[in-house]
Amino acid sequence: MSTFEILMPKMGESVEEATITKWFVSEGDTVQEDDVLLEIATDKVDSEIPSPVAGTIKSIMYKVDDVVPVGEPVAVILLEGAEDTDTPSAETGKKEESAPVESSTQESPQNTVSSDINKSSDRFYSPLVRSMASAEGIGLDELEKITGTGKDGRVTKSDMTDYIANRGKSAPTAQPESAKPAAAPSAPAAPKEQPKVHVSVSANDEIVEMDRMRKLIAEHMVMSKQVSPHVTSVVEADVTNVVLWRNKVKDQFQKKYGEKITFMPIFTEAVAKALRDFPGVNASVDGDKIIMRKNVNIGMAVALPSGNLIVPVIKQADQKNLVGLTGDINRLAGLARDNKLSPDDIQGGTFTITNFGSFKNIIGTPIINQPQVAILAIGAIEKKPAVIETPTGDVIGIRHKMFLSLSYDHRIVDGMLGGNFLRRIADYIEAFDINSEI
Repeated sequence: MSTFEILMPKMGESVEEATITKWFVSEGDTVQEDDVLLEIATDKVDSEIPSPVAGTIKSIMYKVDDVVPVGEPVAVILLEGAEDTDTPSAETGKKEESAPVESSTQESPQNTVSSDINKSSDRFYSPLVRSMASAEGIGLDELEKITGTGKDGRVTKSDMTDYIANRGKSAPTAQPESAKPAAAPSAPAAPKEQPKVHVSVSANDEIVEMDRMRKLIAEHMVMSKQVSPHVTSVVEADVTNVVLWRNKVKDQFQKKYGEKITFMPIFTEAVAKALRDFPGVNASVDGDKIIMRKNVNIGMAVALPSGNLIVPVIKQADQKNLVGLTGDINRLAGLARDNKLSPDDIQGGTFTITNFGSFKNIIGTPIINQPQVAILAIGAIEKKPAVIETPTGDVIGIRHKMFLSLSYDHRIVDGMLGGNFLRRIADYIEAFDINSEI
């Protein structure tokens, strides 16, 4: 009977791995085509993976919370009524003979090592690392001792290469008289953990475990503060024209386009224009290199009903008018709140806007969304007395005002660039034509 491999799908352009968050089936279960097999998570997006075939679950290679590279088999299904010996691939459709599959999954030492690691270790090892360990006869106990320089302390190919090259050269017990503390790496130290603050707990306190998304947010925020020296600049913008125009056209706009127009599309349009004027803010830092982004993809922070935060991305924001921006913003915000965003919806952002004003806050100092180099916070709109210059002299009038605050990465964005960019956003908003046609 032929088998069908369920591979970890590629859920986004830059997604290289995903975490298994739930299995809906067990080994031996019978499944029909399109039955949901498992749930996976990439960044902050969860996706259900259906079965492309009908059959019986022969084996499940990974357990819940395992991080699996894209393209790796996660399960094998015995096909219903199949007589041939081909094993089609769920991801590529390429057929492979079932005999080698059986051999590789049951007899190969490499797969035995891989299986042992996944069952016995909380640490993730890529297929390449497992293959190198198997070829060199490195067992799990020894592999656990190798210091990883990759993300979250993971062991990389170069770590394995260095370890294998120096393996056996350090023998502290063989030459104790020449052993030196700095030259005895035979038992590499575990990856450094972040310092923890000791917290006392009283009898009346409640301990709540962070959910997966909150853990990701926490890690991302801490990493951003460690990586980027944050500087924040603030300006106050007069948004009277914007407020009066929206109040005038919002009913007509919804009737004509079927969309509710908020202030966010107007502010996003201003940001997109300013990013074109100051491309140094539409960038990322890679070591000592600056990557100037070609596309203007603006992320908008959306608060979820769970209390967590997610940032869907408006692609090519500088090429869209107010109608297009309104449609994208409403669609992405709705998908986010319904937990229906795809991984591509949150990928590729080059700049982020967060709206503190939606919580009636007037100002904020946001943390940069890595690998971007700046983030804009929008405060609440308030009526204020202001000095208005007229041809006959200055007068006091009531104006709609709003604070804009920009946090930027001082490694490449200096005060002049950050300040001018922020001022340009405010200028575009203040110059909004109150007589604009929809």
